[in-house]
Amino acid sequence: MRQIERLRPHQIEAALAERSLIYLPLGTIEWHCHHLPVGLDALTAHGLCLLAAEETGGLVWPVLYYGTGGGHRDFPWTVMMSERVEIEALLTQTLRRLSQLGVQEVVIFSGHFADEQLQMIDAMAEGWNATGHPPQVKAFAVNRADVPKFPPDHAGLFETTLLAGLTEGLIDLSKLGSAADDIDRFDPASPLWGIVGTDPREIPPSDGATVVRSVVSAITARAASQL
Repeated sequence: MRQIERLRPHQIEAALAERSLIYLPLGTIEWHCHHLPVGLDALTAHGLCLLAAEETGGLVWPVLYYGTGGGHRDFPWTVMMSERVEIEALLTQTLRRLSQLGVQEVVIFSGHFADEQLQMIDAMAEGWNATGHPPQVKAFAVNRADVPKFPPDHAGLFETTLLAGLTEGLIDLSKLGSAADDIDRFDPASPLWGIVGTDPREIPPSDGATVVRSVVSAITARAASQL
C-alpha cells in the first residue's frame, strides 16, 4: 500500500524508514474530448506515481486536481487556475510540513504539461532546493518521458493509450464516431474537438502496458537522479 491517505501513522513511518521519499502527483479537471474522463491528467499522474513507488519505495501523496496553463481553459468541464500562485501556496506548505516531518526526498510529478505548469514545477523545485533544507525536490512531468512512437499530446494517441494501460473502463472511443478529421479541432463540430496530436481512434490495444512501462521507468530514473 503506497497511498499515504490510506495508511495509519505507524505504517507511514515504517514505509519512509525504508525510503524517505514522497511523490506529489499533480493533475487537472480538463476537457479531453468525448472519449476520455475530465480527470485524465490527475488519474494518470497518480497511477504512474503508485507504480513508481512500488519500485523505488516511498509513498504517494493524494493527487491535486488543479493545474494552470494550456489552451483548453474555456472548454466544457474544465477548471484551470488562471495564475499559479494558489497551487504554489499549497505545494510550498506541503513541502514545509514534509520537511518538518523529516522527509528527505520529494518528486513533484505532473500529468498536466502546459508550459505554465512545467515552469511552475521547475521553479518550485529550484526555489525549494536553494534553501538548502530537506527534502531534495525533483520536478518531472509525463511529457518528459521519451516514449518511442508516442510523442506527447492532448487527448490523442499518447494520452489515450497511457490511460488504457493504467485503468480499464474509462475510455469510450465510440464517442468519437467515424466522421473524417477534416474540421479545425478547436471547432466544436469536429469529431476530435480539443484533441492535439494523433487521432486515437485506432489505438494498438497491446501498447498501453508498453507506454506505461516507459513512463514509469522515466519517473524512477528521475527519482534516482542527482540534483
